[in-house]
Amino acid sequence: MFRITWPLHVVKRVLAVVAALAVLGVAVPLTYQWLSERGSRCADGVVKADVQGHPGKQECVGVTDGSHAFAPHLRTVTDRIKAENDRVAKKEDRYVSIAYLTTFTLTDDDSNSAESVRHELEGAYLAQRRHNTGDLRGSPKIRLLIANSGSSSAHWQQVVDRLAERTKAPDRLVAVTGLGPSTTENLSALRALEKHRIAMVASTMTATNIRDITGFVRVAPTNIDEARAAAGYLRRKDVRTAVIVQDIARKNHYANTLGPAFEKAFPDKKGEHRIVADEELTFDSSARTGWENEIRHMTGQLCQQKPQVVFFAGRGRHLTHFLDSLANRTCTDQKFRVVTGDDTTNLTVRELERAHRTGVEVLYTGLAHPDMWDSGAAGKRAVSAATARKFRAGGELDRWFPRDDRDDGQAIMAHDAVLTAARGVSMAAQWGGEVAGESVGRMFHKMNLDDSVPGGSGFLSFLNNGNPRNKAVPILRLTEHKRAEFVEVSAPRGAPPDK
Repeated sequence: MFRITWPLHVVKRVLAVVAALAVLGVAVPLTYQWLSERGSRCADGVVKADVQGHPGKQECVGVTDGSHAFAPHLRTVTDRIKAENDRVAKKEDRYVSIAYLTTFTLTDDDSNSAESVRHELEGAYLAQRRHNTGDLRGSPKIRLLIANSGSSSAHWQQVVDRLAERTKAPDRLVAVTGLGPSTTENLSALRALEKHRIAMVASTMTATNIRDITGFVRVAPTNIDEARAAAGYLRRKDVRTAVIVQDIARKNHYANTLGPAFEKAFPDKKGEHRIVADEELTFDSSARTGWENEIRHMTGQLCQQKPQVVFFAGRGRHLTHFLDSLANRTCTDQKFRVVTGDDTTNLTVRELERAHRTGVEVLYTGLAHPDMWDSGAAGKRAVSAATARKFRAGGELDRWFPRDDRDDGQAIMAHDAVLTAARGVSMAAQWGGEVAGESVGRMFHKMNLDDSVPGGSGFLSFLNNGNPRNKAVPILRLTEHKRAEFVEVSAPRGAPPDK
């Protein structure tokens, strides 16, 4: 819900205007509307809104061309986006817009970190530049809009409404990318964008139940893909027993589909690899005061079950608490290895260091990593070499944003999402007719294996349900110095071998 705030001198001035208008018989509600819009405005297209679950706190939500930075740490990249947008608008008669939508004003309730969303925006900008002026030049040129749905995407409806308004000139918005993590709010945003016939490309959504939405594709592997990659790796390492720790929060579609996917993928028919299920180990991250206690009490059960691997089906921010509990276990002679999913990439540098200090080995299925291309023949067939170079030392991102690393894969995934949307724009223009959201969305399913998008996370083509075809999945290991160590890629075309 939006809360109106304005300075006292503005109130006095407007009240004087109201009095004058009353004398002239002009309707006061029009003046109130003007006052409301002026008082809640952060910038063009951006307004102040209450932060859900944080009384008295406000955030700026809405859509900007880069002239407004939703957080100070985003200023460097938003300035670059604004400059490119201005250049396109000045030089091109017929351009279209692509928006990058996620939560840029973060609280403790969000699974993403400030670092991860900044990296996403940097990758999105790289894709814009490659399409407009770089090695993958195409037409029409694109302007990149930045859309903030607020903490926990609480204001998704208002922001989607603003995006729908921008489908008309001068913006001519045709696609929305990014779209945030796999939550109920973001799924609702997808459904609303579908009704507006706007094409969508999700960067990091992996929940298996998000599919079959008109005009929607994702560049990330599904949780089924991740579970198969993890299970295949563990079986090859002769891991025979596993326990699943499951977050059962109702709105967490990521966790709710990750655990069951691993439960199905890991066991074999011979019974040599099995899930230890004496007791169900669950916690509810939506219980603000209880989930930490639930996690703390799990260690006693794990000491009794003695699994070779614990598969953690939960967000990265909850993983650190679980690792702290394991570090304080009573069975100090028992070694634990934890395997989990891609949300681990959202951990901050401090959280990564904290996780490493527990002494518990953590492996996870990532979405992308700059070292995938260097992983032998499999990696070279799975990833575009030309794209991979742009995320490594000396590449464009290294020159433009030298203080940021790429090991969390977020820049790569955002780049691939925007690049996919841009490819859809070019294909729609080549096929003739108006380039609009509906026509761009249809192009996604014409990106076959011979005409796939050369992404940094893999060559991208899509199934009819919106999922990527044969997506490669990297196995990563948490290390001491904020860096995810590359272990292996699941397979050249994404299907992990059983042995």
